[in-house]
Amino acid sequence: QVQLVESGGGLVQAGGSLRLSCAASRNIFSISSMGWYRQAPGKLRESVTTITSGGSTDYADAVKGRFTISRDNAKNTVYLQMNSLKPEDTAVYYCNFRGIFDWWGQGTQVTVSS
Repeated sequence: QVQLVESGGGLVQAGGSLRLSCAASRNIFSISSMGWYRQAPGKLRESVTTITSGGSTDYADAVKGRFTISRDNAKNTVYLQMNSLKPEDTAVYYCNFRGIFDWWGQGTQVTVSS
């Protein structure tokens, strides 16, 4: 069974940066896209950014210009570089690998203090 293991969350001051990583426990074939989602307290989970197998990216308006998604296919890993963080970015961040199935990470807390 495939597991996605996330790391890199934490507490940071507004304006700071964090880098999240998400690694699959084994190679997964036919992944069409990887992505990051987040869920703030009392809110629905929302898409932050996705990257396709071809390298095309998509970002939520709220993070454009501040967040960057990247992937290392050889390591079955996806990254999220988050710069210029704002208090409203505070949430639990989940990675997602999409193929025949959907795989989700366990979530990592990101807290941005003002």
